[in-house]
Amino acid sequence: MELYQKSFENFKESYIAFSTLAVIGQSCLGSIAAMYILSNGTNPLQMIQLAILVIICMSVNTAILAQLTPKTVFNLIITTVISSVFFIIVNTLII
Repeated sequence: MELYQKSFENFKESYIAFSTLAVIGQSCLGSIAAMYILSNGTNPLQMIQLAILVIICMSVNTAILAQLTPKTVFNLIITTVISSVFFIIVNTLII
């Protein structure tokens, strides 16, 4: 929990700079995850995974553009990174 608090305080201090980096970073990581999902084909399972990933990744962009609170944006960034890494691992190792 201490790591979360320190990271959030740093994020809150430089909200504009970190938001810009977050849009770039999560877009790149999300597109990598999408590539791994689509590398296994285009059956309904992959399309559902892709839809979930796109919704999660776009939520960060929406939150930043809607000027939501820094805590909300920070939590969405963490959610996006975890979900993108999860989909990369699932589509690399399991499927």
